[in-house]
Amino acid sequence: MMSGQLCGRVAVVTGAARGVGEATSRNLARRGMRVALLGRELESLRRVADSLPTDTCCFEVDVTDEAAMQGAARDVQARLGPASVVVANAGIAAAGPFAASEAALFNRVIDVNLIGSANTARVFLPQLLSTRGYFLQIASTAAFGSAPLMSAYCASKAGAESFAQALRTELRPEGVSVGIAYLHWTGTDMINARDDHLVLRALRSHQPAPIRRVHTPGQVAAWLTRGIEHRATSIYAPPWLRLVQPLRPLLPLLVSRIARNSLAELPAAELLRITGVLGAGGRADWEAHRPEPPAPPVSPPQA
Repeated sequence: MMSGQLCGRVAVVTGAARGVGEATSRNLARRGMRVALLGRELESLRRVADSLPTDTCCFEVDVTDEAAMQGAARDVQARLGPASVVVANAGIAAAGPFAASEAALFNRVIDVNLIGSANTARVFLPQLLSTRGYFLQIASTAAFGSAPLMSAYCASKAGAESFAQALRTELRPEGVSVGIAYLHWTGTDMINARDDHLVLRALRSHQPAPIRRVHTPGQVAAWLTRGIEHRATSIYAPPWLRLVQPLRPLLPLLVSRIARNSLAELPAAELLRITGVLGAGGRADWEAHRPEPPAPPVSPPQA
């Protein structure tokens, strides 16, 4: 599925209102693909869609709502045709100590990043089967080595990677390819405040300069688009991350040691400070789904 083969086909990108999703949508449109943009912020989606040079449509949809996603998949096919490329990019992140964070917020991160990806695959799978298409799961180096105070995000990205690996084996006989993209430091609004967040700041400060470099969404989208053209099994953004894969068994210990040494220098009060949702996109999602206060404990039936 090289550039010429992409032209005229349909791509679906979730989380397309900003950041990597927006930049990837632009790159695919430049290659002649018709693009369906899915996300939470309709005005931003419309702005992006209106600026693309090919046929587009956009839908304000919550990837955790399977019925709404089914409707979006039906409408994408009716308006643009069956999808040949689906990029499961929608994601949010929250920071803070697990013991002090809201259970609902932890669950929401898992729902969007993992369940939302599964819903995206499920509703577009019939179209991908008909086109023998390509599903790309956006993962993260957070799946390599989990950072403290980022437990929900790291768990969700590790789960998304594992989900995509299983899906790849299931769909290979059907002619559908599944890729996993591993993103490192990327200059989206999710981490633009990275130097204000104690864990992200500490982790970056102890990394060599090339490793802590922040890449623009446009550069990351270029790597993703190249991988899509080649139906790549794995996409590394930046490409040198490929060299890290053989060292993965060591990375949790290394990340833990760096974080432990860095956080030991911080006052205890700082460690208890909850940052909450990171980025404007995540805040938009959380504000739309902030639950009612939790119910008081209920004793279960007892024998």
